[in-house]
Amino acid sequence: MSQIVFITRESDPSEQRVAGSVESVKKLKSLGFDVVVEAGAGLGSRVPDAEFEKAGARIGSAADAQGADVILKVRRPTEQEIGGYRSGAIVIAIMDPYGNDAAIAAMAAAGLTAFAMELMPRITRAQSMDVLSSQANLAGYQAVIDAAHEYDRALPMMMTAAGTVPAAKIFVMGAGVAGLQAIATARRLGAMVSATDVRPAAKEQVASLGAKFIAVEDEEFKAAETAGGYAKEMSRDYQVKQAALVAEHIAKQDIVITTALIPGRPAPRLVTRAMLDAMKPGSVVVDLAVERGGNVEGAEAGKVVDLGGVKVVGHLNVPGRIAASASLLYAKNLVTFLETMVSKETKALAVNMEDELAKATALTHGGAVVHPAFGGANGGDK
Repeated sequence: MSQIVFITRESDPSEQRVAGSVESVKKLKSLGFDVVVEAGAGLGSRVPDAEFEKAGARIGSAADAQGADVILKVRRPTEQEIGGYRSGAIVIAIMDPYGNDAAIAAMAAAGLTAFAMELMPRITRAQSMDVLSSQANLAGYQAVIDAAHEYDRALPMMMTAAGTVPAAKIFVMGAGVAGLQAIATARRLGAMVSATDVRPAAKEQVASLGAKFIAVEDEEFKAAETAGGYAKEMSRDYQVKQAALVAEHIAKQDIVITTALIPGRPAPRLVTRAMLDAMKPGSVVVDLAVERGGNVEGAEAGKVVDLGGVKVVGHLNVPGRIAASASLLYAKNLVTFLETMVSKETKALAVNMEDELAKATALTHGGAVVHPAFGGANGGDK
């Protein structure tokens, strides 16, 4: 009997992404799955139902989730959606698990095996499954586009017979995946770019993209990186020194883009109201961490606010603002991960809960929460 993958239409009206693409449907078919796509699932990403049908999918309704072995989503299922899934089904999505214990417990109680894509380990084997990287890459690009939209001047230097337009000065705070793409995009658009990060390895990466690196480079800075490649939270003393350097630098900038996030923690405050007050009227600040409390004092989730003549941009779900591109990459992340759970011999689902990828990403299995970070003891198949 064929096993069914169900690709949902997202219930959140602000979510335009979809957990499938024409290419991913073809791949799922080649792996032996029957694919059902909920009607209208791809409209926000410019993939009409007919395109999914051409790729081999059947167009269905939300009720088809009840018969699915695997459910692919962008966002964690709601309580109502969970009620439509059968016990034992695999659900793969961006689960946003931190601080959402009740939602995780509900998936466990429903008997679902739930995998959180954002917990994918940053190892070589999992690079093509790294949803944080694929989506952050696009968020960094879109942050520059959004900044340029709000900034009422040209970004590159333009020398004309009527005079010279100076290049915009753009400062990127945080040189992870999103920050590095923001730097690259701003450079392509002709801006003068500088960047900061607490990880020493970022200095070389920033320089390689043609931007100037700004940081207090003391002994604490030289040791400031976790084994997983994330930034550590710095001491209060370092934060004070770095803030003073940054405040002086920000006052000279036209555009600031903040990208700093610490997994499982509120976003660190990087830009204070005093720093905003020191910026020139007409300057723009884009806060990519606004959904986690924000890097910028005064930023408001889902809004563009004017604070003393400085526009502070707090768009939600920035990758979803370029949904067609984001969905294409996300669907590839999903299908590559799901492929690790399929037997090459029988083409049947064969989930190995001892596999390092499953261990790192599994939230619930066998009626229980299994991830140790959320109260479980991830120790194998039940």
